[in-house]
Amino acid sequence: MNYGKKSKKLLQAIPFMLPCMIGMVIFGLLPVCMAMGLSFTDWSGLEKFGLTTISDNWVGLKNYGAILRGKEFRATLGHVLYFVVLYIPLAFISSLGIALILNTDRKGTGILRVLCYIPVLTSWVAASLIWKWVLSSQYGILNAALSVVGIQGPDWLTNKFWAMPGIVLASVWKDMGFFGLYMFGGLRGIDPTYYEAARADGAGKWTILTKITLPLLSPTLFYCLIMALINSFQLFPQVQIMTEGGPSGATQVMVERIYTYAFSYFKMGYASAYSWLLFAIIFVLTLVQLKVQKAWVHYES
Repeated sequence: MNYGKKSKKLLQAIPFMLPCMIGMVIFGLLPVCMAMGLSFTDWSGLEKFGLTTISDNWVGLKNYGAILRGKEFRATLGHVLYFVVLYIPLAFISSLGIALILNTDRKGTGILRVLCYIPVLTSWVAASLIWKWVLSSQYGILNAALSVVGIQGPDWLTNKFWAMPGIVLASVWKDMGFFGLYMFGGLRGIDPTYYEAARADGAGKWTILTKITLPLLSPTLFYCLIMALINSFQLFPQVQIMTEGGPSGATQVMVERIYTYAFSYFKMGYASAYSWLLFAIIFVLTLVQLKVQKAWVHYES
């Protein structure tokens, strides 16, 4: 009886779900399937795409083999991992600091919440152009500020060593408001009686932070970690606008390579294979995180 009622409700809901489902198929599932098929071809993107495109341009696993054997793939993967090592600690420390400040009852915290989220709403194109000016070695405001205290600022975006840290600075500025508000929401969900009991026992601020706040905030931190890693491997707009993969390929990353091969070198099949390798890496990393979360994520509150 219940099964029949559920089936009837589902049939009634289908007409309302259909427009969204059609959109998902056309703009989501279909491009994914096409990209998978094209990854086994040498299609350039300039030739007419038709029903026989994949069969006429079939090369099998040649694209995947060329990518995995090439030095470029290992170099771009190394650049992404370097970005991750710099970006995640800085983003999490700054975001947690923002969340802790926003969680106080001081005056002006409401305004601060809005100000912290403004960079998140800013488009990456605008943000990248701003940071390209900020980090300019000739007229950048950051080097000008460093010179006031007697420090000679580096050539941020034209030096192989400093280019990626410069992109990290821009990325942390853009994302810390996003993660900060998520962490703020997690802090709001912690029962205040834990803090009252800890203070009654004479616990200090550091003990409260490490023994109560961080363990109970761990589900939020876990979500932010997954999102931060996915964002790191999908790094593209700030690189494309601020350095275009330079200097001397020091900031070439996977999505930038996918874009370049697809729309500059017109190797659409090669770019599709690159994108599926990126998907595989993100998928494996997410599975690993889901496995190891039991060691440090505490869902009870």
